[in-house]
Amino acid sequence: MDKVRVAVNGYGVIGKRVADAVRLQPDMTLVGVSDVASDYRVKAAVGHEIPVYASLPDKVGEMKSAGIPVVGTLDDLLAQIDVVVDCTPKGIAARNLERYREVGVKSIFQGGEKHALTGHSFVAQANYETTLGRDTTRVVSCNTTSTVRTLRALQTTGLLKKARGVLVRRATDPWESDHSGIMNTVVPEPHIPSHQGPDAQTVLPDLNVVTIAAKAAHTQTHNHYWIIELTRESSREEVLNAFRAAPRIAFIRVGDGIVALNSTIELMKDLGRPRGDMWEVALWEDILTVQGTEVYYTYQVYNEAIVVPENIDAIRALTGIVTDGWESMRITDEAMGIKKEFLV
Repeated sequence: MDKVRVAVNGYGVIGKRVADAVRLQPDMTLVGVSDVASDYRVKAAVGHEIPVYASLPDKVGEMKSAGIPVVGTLDDLLAQIDVVVDCTPKGIAARNLERYREVGVKSIFQGGEKHALTGHSFVAQANYETTLGRDTTRVVSCNTTSTVRTLRALQTTGLLKKARGVLVRRATDPWESDHSGIMNTVVPEPHIPSHQGPDAQTVLPDLNVVTIAAKAAHTQTHNHYWIIELTRESSREEVLNAFRAAPRIAFIRVGDGIVALNSTIELMKDLGRPRGDMWEVALWEDILTVQGTEVYYTYQVYNEAIVVPENIDAIRALTGIVTDGWESMRITDEAMGIKKEFLV
Protein backbone atom coordinates (compact mmCIF):
# COMPACT_ATOMS: atom_id res chain seq x y z
CA MET A 1 0.00 0.00 0.00
CA ASP A 2 1.27 3.46 -0.88
CA LYS A 3 2.09 5.70 2.04
CA VAL A 4 -0.04 8.76 2.71
CA ARG A 5 1.79 11.91 1.70
CA VAL A 6 1.64 14.52 4.48
CA ALA A 7 2.61 18.17 4.82
CA VAL A 8 2.73 20.31 7.95
CA ASN A 9 1.95 24.01 7.53
CA GLY A 10 3.40 25.86 10.50
CA TYR A 11 6.55 24.48 12.12
CA GLY A 12 5.95 25.75 15.65
CA VAL A 13 5.18 24.12 18.99
CA ILE A 14 2.68 21.61 17.60
CA GLY A 15 3.82 21.53 13.98
CA LYS A 16 7.35 20.34 14.67
CA ARG A 17 6.05 17.58 16.92
CA VAL A 18 3.48 16.43 14.38
CA ALA A 19 6.18 16.41 11.69
CA ASP A 20 8.38 14.17 13.85
CA ALA A 21 5.46 11.84 14.61
CA VAL A 22 4.55 11.52 10.92
CA ARG A 23 8.12 10.44 10.16
CA LEU A 24 7.76 7.59 12.69
CA GLN A 25 4.62 6.10 11.12
CA PRO A 26 4.95 3.05 8.85
CA ASP A 27 2.15 4.21 6.52
CA MET A 28 3.00 7.90 6.14
CA THR A 29 5.68 10.03 4.57
CA LEU A 30 6.44 13.65 5.42
CA VAL A 31 6.81 15.48 2.10
CA GLY A 32 7.76 18.77 3.75
CA VAL A 33 6.92 21.57 6.16
CA SER A 34 5.96 25.14 5.41
CA ASP A 35 6.47 28.33 7.41
CA VAL A 36 7.14 32.06 7.14
CA ALA A 37 9.82 32.33 9.83
CA SER A 38 13.59 32.37 9.40
CA ASP A 39 14.58 31.70 12.98
CA TYR A 40 16.08 28.78 14.87
CA ARG A 41 12.90 26.70 14.75
CA VAL A 42 12.82 26.47 10.97
CA LYS A 43 16.58 26.07 10.80
CA ALA A 44 16.19 23.07 13.09
CA ALA A 45 13.94 21.47 10.47
CA VAL A 46 16.74 21.88 7.93
CA GLY A 47 19.06 20.16 10.38
CA HIS A 48 16.65 17.23 10.46
CA GLU A 49 16.77 17.07 6.64
CA ILE A 50 13.11 18.04 6.33
CA PRO A 51 12.29 19.91 3.09
CA VAL A 52 11.19 23.47 3.93
CA TYR A 53 8.71 25.51 1.90
CA ALA A 54 7.62 29.13 2.26
CA SER A 55 3.97 29.55 3.27
CA LEU A 56 3.92 32.97 1.58
CA PRO A 57 5.73 33.66 -1.71
CA ASP A 58 7.06 37.01 -0.48
CA LYS A 59 8.93 35.22 2.34
CA VAL A 60 11.09 33.11 0.00
CA GLY A 61 13.83 35.72 -0.37
CA GLU A 62 13.97 36.48 3.33
CA MET A 63 14.17 32.81 4.26
CA LYS A 64 16.88 32.10 1.70
CA SER A 65 18.86 35.13 2.89
CA ALA A 66 18.79 33.61 6.37
CA GLY A 67 20.40 30.46 4.99
CA ILE A 68 17.29 28.30 4.74
CA PRO A 69 17.29 26.24 1.53
CA VAL A 70 13.66 26.88 0.60
CA VAL A 71 12.43 24.20 -1.80
CA GLY A 72 9.40 26.13 -3.03
CA THR A 73 6.15 27.70 -1.89
CA LEU A 74 3.17 26.24 -0.09
CA ASP A 75 1.40 25.84 -3.43
CA ASP A 76 4.28 23.66 -4.62
CA LEU A 77 4.00 21.56 -1.46
CA LEU A 78 0.23 21.15 -1.69
CA ALA A 79 0.60 19.81 -5.23
CA GLN A 80 2.52 16.81 -3.88
CA ILE A 81 0.44 15.65 -0.92
CA ASP A 82 -2.76 13.95 0.22
CA VAL A 83 -3.34 15.74 3.53
CA VAL A 84 -2.03 18.85 5.27
CA VAL A 85 -1.87 19.34 9.03
CA ASP A 86 -2.33 23.06 9.61
CA CYS A 87 -0.48 24.21 12.72
CA THR A 88 -0.35 27.90 11.88
CA PRO A 89 -1.33 30.47 14.53
CA LYS A 90 -4.93 30.89 15.61
CA GLY A 91 -6.95 32.79 13.03
CA ILE A 92 -4.48 32.32 10.22
CA ALA A 93 -5.38 28.67 9.85
CA ALA A 94 -9.05 29.45 9.24
CA ARG A 95 -8.12 31.46 6.15
CA ASN A 96 -6.37 28.41 4.67
CA LEU A 97 -9.31 26.02 4.47
CA GLU A 98 -10.66 27.14 1.10
CA ARG A 99 -7.14 27.09 -0.30
CA TYR A 100 -6.81 23.45 0.65
CA ARG A 101 -10.21 22.59 -0.76
CA GLU A 102 -9.47 24.28 -4.06
CA VAL A 103 -6.50 22.00 -4.66
CA GLY A 104 -8.27 18.87 -3.40
CA VAL A 105 -6.12 18.35 -0.31
CA LYS A 106 -7.61 17.04 2.93
CA SER A 107 -6.86 19.19 5.98
CA ILE A 108 -6.53 18.99 9.74
CA PHE A 109 -6.79 22.03 11.99
CA GLN A 110 -5.93 22.60 15.65
CA GLY A 111 -8.05 23.47 18.69
CA GLY A 112 -7.37 27.19 18.42
CA GLU A 113 -9.84 27.31 15.54
CA LYS A 114 -13.59 27.20 16.07
CA HIS A 115 -15.61 24.02 15.61
CA ALA A 116 -17.70 25.81 12.99
CA LEU A 117 -14.68 26.03 10.65
CA THR A 118 -14.76 22.31 9.87
CA GLY A 119 -18.09 21.25 11.35
CA HIS A 120 -16.28 18.31 12.94
CA SER A 121 -13.99 18.01 15.97
CA PHE A 122 -11.81 14.99 16.62
CA VAL A 123 -10.57 12.77 19.43
CA ALA A 124 -9.57 9.34 18.17
CA GLN A 125 -11.16 7.15 20.86
CA ALA A 126 -14.47 9.03 20.70
CA ASN A 127 -15.39 9.66 17.07
CA TYR A 128 -12.82 8.19 14.67
CA GLU A 129 -15.50 6.53 12.54
CA THR A 130 -17.42 9.78 11.91
CA THR A 131 -14.25 11.26 10.42
CA LEU A 132 -13.89 8.66 7.67
CA GLY A 133 -14.34 10.16 4.23
CA ARG A 134 -14.47 13.77 5.37
CA ASP A 135 -12.25 16.39 3.73
CA THR A 136 -11.39 18.21 6.97
CA THR A 137 -11.52 17.99 10.76
CA ARG A 138 -10.31 19.87 13.81
CA VAL A 139 -8.24 18.22 16.54
CA VAL A 140 -9.48 19.77 19.77
CA SER A 141 -7.21 21.58 22.23
CA CYS A 142 -4.92 19.94 24.76
CA ASN A 143 -7.33 20.43 27.67
CA THR A 144 -10.34 19.29 25.67
CA THR A 145 -8.43 16.22 24.45
CA SER A 146 -7.69 15.19 28.03
CA THR A 147 -11.28 15.87 29.06
CA VAL A 148 -12.67 13.66 26.30
CA ARG A 149 -10.13 10.88 26.93
CA THR A 150 -10.91 10.59 30.62
CA LEU A 151 -14.67 11.18 30.55
CA ARG A 152 -15.10 8.87 27.57
CA ALA A 153 -13.38 6.15 29.60
CA LEU A 154 -16.07 6.45 32.27
CA GLN A 155 -18.87 6.92 29.75
CA THR A 156 -17.91 3.79 27.82
CA THR A 157 -18.20 1.66 30.95
CA GLY A 158 -21.62 3.14 31.79
CA LEU A 159 -20.34 4.89 34.93
CA LEU A 160 -20.55 8.55 33.95
CA LYS A 161 -23.61 10.59 34.90
CA LYS A 162 -22.24 14.11 35.43
CA ALA A 163 -18.78 15.71 35.37
CA ARG A 164 -17.57 18.97 36.92
CA GLY A 165 -13.97 20.03 36.41
CA VAL A 166 -11.60 22.78 37.52
CA LEU A 167 -8.64 23.52 35.25
CA VAL A 168 -5.46 25.23 36.41
CA ARG A 169 -3.93 26.33 33.13
CA ARG A 170 -0.34 27.20 32.35
CA ALA A 171 0.14 30.90 31.56
CA THR A 172 1.90 30.56 28.21
CA ASP A 173 4.07 28.20 26.19
CA PRO A 174 7.56 27.85 27.70
CA TRP A 175 9.35 29.23 24.62
CA GLU A 176 7.32 32.45 24.93
CA SER A 177 7.87 32.95 28.66
CA ASP A 178 10.44 35.69 28.04
CA HIS A 179 7.83 38.09 26.67
CA SER A 180 4.40 36.97 27.87
CA GLY A 181 2.79 35.26 30.79
CA ILE A 182 1.51 35.78 34.31
CA MET A 183 3.57 36.49 37.42
CA ASN A 184 2.52 36.14 41.07
CA THR A 185 -1.19 35.85 40.41
CA VAL A 186 -3.99 33.61 39.19
CA VAL A 187 -6.40 34.87 36.54
CA PRO A 188 -9.87 33.27 36.47
CA GLU A 189 -11.50 32.81 33.09
CA PRO A 190 -14.40 35.27 33.08
CA HIS A 191 -17.12 32.79 32.10
CA ILE A 192 -18.55 29.60 33.56
CA PRO A 193 -18.51 27.18 31.90
CA SER A 194 -15.05 27.84 30.55
CA HIS A 195 -14.72 26.98 26.87
CA GLN A 196 -13.30 23.48 27.40
CA GLY A 197 -16.59 21.92 28.51
CA PRO A 198 -18.62 23.09 25.49
CA ASP A 199 -15.68 22.17 23.28
CA ALA A 200 -15.75 18.60 24.60
CA GLN A 201 -19.42 18.50 23.66
CA THR A 202 -18.49 19.13 20.02
CA VAL A 203 -16.97 15.64 20.15
CA LEU A 204 -19.43 14.01 22.59
CA PRO A 205 -22.68 15.98 22.33
CA ASP A 206 -24.44 14.10 25.15
CA LEU A 207 -21.67 14.76 27.69
CA ASN A 208 -22.96 16.30 30.94
CA VAL A 209 -19.95 18.45 31.75
CA VAL A 210 -19.15 21.88 33.18
CA THR A 211 -15.64 23.29 33.44
CA ILE A 212 -14.16 26.21 35.41
CA ALA A 213 -10.67 27.43 34.56
CA ALA A 214 -7.96 29.83 35.65
CA LYS A 215 -4.51 30.72 34.35
CA ALA A 216 -1.70 30.33 36.87
CA ALA A 217 1.86 31.65 37.04
CA HIS A 218 3.64 28.69 35.47
CA THR A 219 4.44 27.80 31.87
CA GLN A 220 4.64 24.01 31.77
CA THR A 221 1.55 21.79 31.64
CA HIS A 222 -2.03 22.10 32.84
CA ASN A 223 -3.57 20.54 35.96
CA HIS A 224 -7.17 19.25 36.09
CA TYR A 225 -9.37 18.45 39.10
CA TRP A 226 -12.58 16.52 38.51
CA ILE A 227 -15.65 15.64 40.58
CA ILE A 228 -17.68 12.92 38.86
CA GLU A 229 -21.19 11.77 39.71
CA LEU A 230 -21.56 8.12 38.75
CA THR A 231 -24.66 6.35 37.51
CA ARG A 232 -24.43 3.99 40.48
CA GLU A 233 -22.26 3.17 43.46
CA SER A 234 -18.88 1.87 42.42
CA SER A 235 -15.52 0.83 43.82
CA ARG A 236 -12.18 2.52 43.42
CA GLU A 237 -10.84 -0.49 41.54
CA GLU A 238 -13.73 -0.43 39.06
CA VAL A 239 -13.06 3.23 38.26
CA LEU A 240 -9.34 2.61 37.93
CA ASN A 241 -10.05 -0.30 35.58
CA ALA A 242 -12.14 2.00 33.40
CA PHE A 243 -9.15 4.29 33.03
CA ARG A 244 -6.80 1.35 32.49
CA ALA A 245 -8.94 0.13 29.59
CA ALA A 246 -8.89 3.52 27.85
CA PRO A 247 -6.11 4.61 25.49
CA ARG A 248 -3.51 7.25 26.27
CA ILE A 249 -4.11 7.51 30.00
CA ALA A 250 -1.13 6.59 32.16
CA PHE A 251 -1.01 6.46 35.95
CA ILE A 252 1.45 8.41 38.04
CA ARG A 253 1.83 8.08 41.81
CA VAL A 254 2.75 10.30 44.72
CA GLY A 255 4.27 7.14 46.19
CA ASP A 256 6.84 7.17 43.37
CA GLY A 257 7.82 10.74 44.16
CA ILE A 258 5.60 12.28 41.46
CA VAL A 259 4.33 14.97 43.81
CA ALA A 260 3.93 17.96 41.47
CA LEU A 261 3.80 19.01 37.83
CA ASN A 262 7.56 19.45 37.62
CA SER A 263 8.08 15.86 38.80
CA THR A 264 6.42 14.45 35.69
CA ILE A 265 8.32 16.84 33.43
CA GLU A 266 11.55 15.53 34.94
CA LEU A 267 10.36 11.93 34.57
CA MET A 268 9.74 12.39 30.83
CA LYS A 269 13.33 13.61 30.43
CA ASP A 270 14.63 10.66 32.43
CA LEU A 271 12.66 8.32 30.16
CA GLY A 272 14.41 9.84 27.14
CA ARG A 273 11.25 11.27 25.61
CA PRO A 274 11.92 13.55 22.61
CA ARG A 275 11.76 17.16 23.86
CA GLY A 276 10.65 15.69 27.20
CA ASP A 277 7.16 15.24 25.73
CA MET A 278 4.27 13.45 27.38
CA TRP A 279 1.50 12.35 24.98
CA GLU A 280 -0.56 10.62 27.64
CA VAL A 281 -2.90 12.02 30.29
CA ALA A 282 -0.94 11.53 33.53
CA LEU A 283 -3.52 10.61 36.18
CA TRP A 284 -2.56 10.34 39.86
CA GLU A 285 -3.60 6.80 40.76
CA ASP A 286 -3.06 7.08 44.50
CA ILE A 287 -5.00 10.35 44.80
CA LEU A 288 -8.14 9.09 43.04
CA THR A 289 -10.93 8.66 45.58
CA VAL A 290 -14.36 7.03 45.32
CA GLN A 291 -17.15 7.76 47.80
CA GLY A 292 -20.38 6.03 46.92
CA THR A 293 -21.53 7.55 43.64
CA GLU A 294 -18.84 10.23 43.50
CA VAL A 295 -15.28 10.09 42.17
CA TYR A 296 -12.54 12.66 42.71
CA TYR A 297 -9.33 12.70 40.71
CA THR A 298 -6.59 14.93 39.34
CA TYR A 299 -4.30 14.68 36.35
CA GLN A 300 -1.67 16.52 34.32
CA VAL A 301 -1.83 17.63 30.68
CA TYR A 302 1.34 18.30 28.69
CA ASN A 303 -0.05 21.04 26.47
CA GLU A 304 2.73 20.96 23.88
CA ALA A 305 2.39 17.27 23.05
CA ILE A 306 -0.90 15.61 24.01
CA VAL A 307 -2.66 16.37 20.70
CA VAL A 308 0.14 14.97 18.53
CA PRO A 309 -1.11 11.34 18.39
CA GLU A 310 -4.62 12.64 17.69
CA ASN A 311 -3.32 14.47 14.63
CA ILE A 312 -1.72 11.26 13.40
CA ASP A 313 -4.96 9.31 13.81
CA ALA A 314 -6.88 12.11 12.10
CA ILE A 315 -4.62 11.69 9.05
CA ARG A 316 -5.59 8.02 8.81
CA ALA A 317 -9.26 8.74 9.37
CA LEU A 318 -9.51 11.45 6.70
CA THR A 319 -7.64 9.41 4.12
CA GLY A 320 -9.31 6.14 5.08
CA ILE A 321 -6.11 4.09 5.04
CA VAL A 322 -7.19 2.58 8.38
CA THR A 323 -10.93 2.40 9.01
CA ASP A 324 -10.80 1.08 12.57
CA GLY A 325 -9.93 3.73 15.13
CA TRP A 326 -8.50 1.30 17.67
CA GLU A 327 -6.16 -0.13 15.05
CA SER A 328 -5.00 3.37 14.10
CA MET A 329 -4.34 4.20 17.75
CA ARG A 330 -2.40 0.97 18.15
CA ILE A 331 -0.16 1.81 15.19
CA THR A 332 0.35 5.38 16.36
CA ASP A 333 1.06 4.44 19.96
CA GLU A 334 3.50 1.70 19.01
CA ALA A 335 5.41 3.97 16.65
CA MET A 336 5.63 6.82 19.16
CA GLY A 337 6.22 4.75 22.30
CA ILE A 338 3.02 5.76 24.09
CA LYS A 339 2.60 3.86 27.36
CA LYS A 340 0.01 2.77 29.89
CA GLU A 341 2.61 2.76 32.67
CA PHE A 342 5.63 5.06 32.80
CA LEU A 343 7.38 3.07 35.54
CA VAL A 344 7.48 -0.71 35.72
